[in-house]
Amino acid sequence: MSLFDGKTALLVDDSPDTLSFLNDALEPTGITVLLALDGEQALTIASRMAPDIILLDAIMPNLDGFETCLALKADTLLAQVPVVFMTGLSDTDSVVRGLAVGGVDYLTKPVNSLELIARIEVHLGIADEARNVRQALDRTGQRLVSLDAQGRELWISDQAVELLVNKGATTPVARARVYMEIQRWRGHRPESGQTLHVTSLKQNLDAILLSQANEAESLIRLVDPSDKPSAIHLQAVLPVTGRESEVLFWVANGKTNREIAEILSMSPRTVNKHLETIFPKLGVENRTSAAAIAIRVLETSI
Repeated sequence: MSLFDGKTALLVDDSPDTLSFLNDALEPTGITVLLALDGEQALTIASRMAPDIILLDAIMPNLDGFETCLALKADTLLAQVPVVFMTGLSDTDSVVRGLAVGGVDYLTKPVNSLELIARIEVHLGIADEARNVRQALDRTGQRLVSLDAQGRELWISDQAVELLVNKGATTPVARARVYMEIQRWRGHRPESGQTLHVTSLKQNLDAILLSQANEAESLIRLVDPSDKPSAIHLQAVLPVTGRESEVLFWVANGKTNREIAEILSMSPRTVNKHLETIFPKLGVENRTSAAAIAIRVLETSI
């Protein structure tokens, strides 16, 4: 199966001739093509049907390509869509500006159709890999973001995006402020596992460094300080039932069988029966070992 199968490309250019050329070049690949004659039309189309890649003319009347790209990246549903700029401008400042607003590539007109297809194939492949990583991270409930050596976002899980938006970082600029604060903190060489209390947002947000400070790419877990670990976290990670996870949660919090029985409205005998089932599931023989496993899970759950 071709990488283009089932994919959609949005072509944005104020020249009908250019759109016609691009459409004819891409049609044989099997990719579905959407067309827009200006930035505002592109934003409307993308909001209704998120494309897999966007080919964007930089110089257009009214809303130019750079402003259009900024607007696309400000939409959390479109922020991860790769944008390839196409323009007759080949000066360094224009190229840098295109990349700075969120473009992943820059093609100079006149565009070579074979080069265009090759570039699209590369960026679709990268986007698919990044999407798979985000989905895998989201299945584990992790709010993770990876930053490069300059503090720029390399990839981010959907749950991390959701947390940033909930904390007020609703635009690329606001997110960049958070990233730059994290990058300045990294300059002080924090150890892996240390926490930064982010101050560039009005609401509380913590950032935990998961990588080593001397690594070029940093892996950060974003944490809502108001989150509290619970039995749900244990059930999501460990091979225990809902009721068993509740018992194990209170064991990890140092409660006796009698105290757990009162909290969960069951008899101490029932608590003990749950523990007898929990131990073999966790591969342990006693209460202390089970508690240690639960504590490790709870410490990494938020």
